[in-house]
Amino acid sequence: MATSDFWQRVSASVSSSQEWAGASARDAVRGPRGTTRLWMVLDVITIVGCAVIATLYRKHAGLVNDARGFWHGTLIHGRSMGILLALLGFYAISLIITSRRLNLYSPTRLNNVLLEQRLSIQACLTAGLLLTGTLYLVHAADISRAIVLLTVGLVTILLSLRRLVYRLYLYRSFERGVGTRNILIVGTGPEAQALRHHLDGIRHLGYTFKGFIELPGSSPIQASSQSDVVGTLATLFQLARKQFVDEIFFTAPCERGIVQDALALARTNGVDLRIVPEMYDGLTWNSSIEYVGQFPTIPLHRGQVPEVALVFKRTFDYVFSILALLLLSPVLLAIAIAIKLDSPGPVFYFSERLGKKGHVFRCIKFRTMIRDAEKKRAGMMHLNEREGVLFKISDDPRITRLGRFLRKYSLDELPQFFNVLRGDMSVVGPRPPIGSEVHEYKLSHLRRLDVTPGITGLWQVQARQDPSFDSYISLDVTYIENWSFWLDFQIILRTIGVVFAGTGT
Repeated sequence: MATSDFWQRVSASVSSSQEWAGASARDAVRGPRGTTRLWMVLDVITIVGCAVIATLYRKHAGLVNDARGFWHGTLIHGRSMGILLALLGFYAISLIITSRRLNLYSPTRLNNVLLEQRLSIQACLTAGLLLTGTLYLVHAADISRAIVLLTVGLVTILLSLRRLVYRLYLYRSFERGVGTRNILIVGTGPEAQALRHHLDGIRHLGYTFKGFIELPGSSPIQASSQSDVVGTLATLFQLARKQFVDEIFFTAPCERGIVQDALALARTNGVDLRIVPEMYDGLTWNSSIEYVGQFPTIPLHRGQVPEVALVFKRTFDYVFSILALLLLSPVLLAIAIAIKLDSPGPVFYFSERLGKKGHVFRCIKFRTMIRDAEKKRAGMMHLNEREGVLFKISDDPRITRLGRFLRKYSLDELPQFFNVLRGDMSVVGPRPPIGSEVHEYKLSHLRRLDVTPGITGLWQVQARQDPSFDSYISLDVTYIENWSFWLDFQIILRTIGVVFAGTGT
């Protein structure tokens, strides 16, 4: 099968099969390191907490007195703090190593809930047996076996419960279309069809099928699935950009060079790449097989996502939004009453917006316009003061008297903290666009939809009055590429100044 001109143009120098196989294996092993470390830290914290609870329960003493006894080596007669910490550390290390060998730190979506629970119990009990064996070897008869057994039992229950709660949270998010992974399948034959139906049938895997990629000379596709063919190899990564694709599955046999070129482009574009091992026997000798449901795959590339940082960002968003809604509840109530008294119509305005990876959600704001304002927009396009796809009129006649005040101080956007609680938005991020705007985006503009939209952002505090659409996009992309907690903190502080300055329109 000949490689297309497109692939020949974009392909860099092709490395040897051995070098490529080694790089593929390294990519696959690399995985989501941040998430693995976070789970390890949580395991250690759970172990320490369970050990403290078990000791307090068995000793029937106060927390302060036990802490002093532990520090001075008198909590357990004849045992110093160093020995106790060493034993606890040994149990933690044993649990982490066992969990890694059982792939409990691999992506949660790849295991089913029953298997994960069984492996969690197995890991905890195996580490517990190693601990009790060590106590026997060091003749630690003075250390209560009841405390040891209670600690192991508590760790087993809490770790299993934590993983179950997290998995249920993921399932609920997947049902709302949040956190799912978009995929393209290269090939249209029986294997591709089987993979598609398998992933569609196991919804808890969190995959969303976006289409087939047709290969020259591949087996004909069924007429019922012809509409699912979205492109060819020549347009693979353009489609991946438009569809916000996270993973590409190769299911049809093709030349090694084609997959090599695809791997190079996957690394450049940050897209994960998998192949079905039966179709590529001997292609990657050092790669491990990873099951997606019941389907064996070989991960050739796995992009690096700051998952731990995103977890902390989500936690901050949640806590910040709850505090903001509690502190501002009198203000929210006063604004709601004022809106009802000012003009006829509902208190809130709901607008369909596009969030991360094109996810559609209902954005909530206080109503600042008269009824049927959207119907009158088409007749006012000639008054637009912004460039490109943006629409803004400084003296918009549709805005109510109270609405002008709310917009001036950005008070109309306070209800969006409810969107943050739902996970549709973040406190800081690019503004969520409407569908008509995104339809006019160029391919490069879609970069701003790679992250969760925010209530405030870099553009709002730096160039809010700038009518340039290019500046709008540029600042959003700058934020995405340079994101950090410190940058979010700076933007929040600057937002407070912007709000009190009354620069909104």
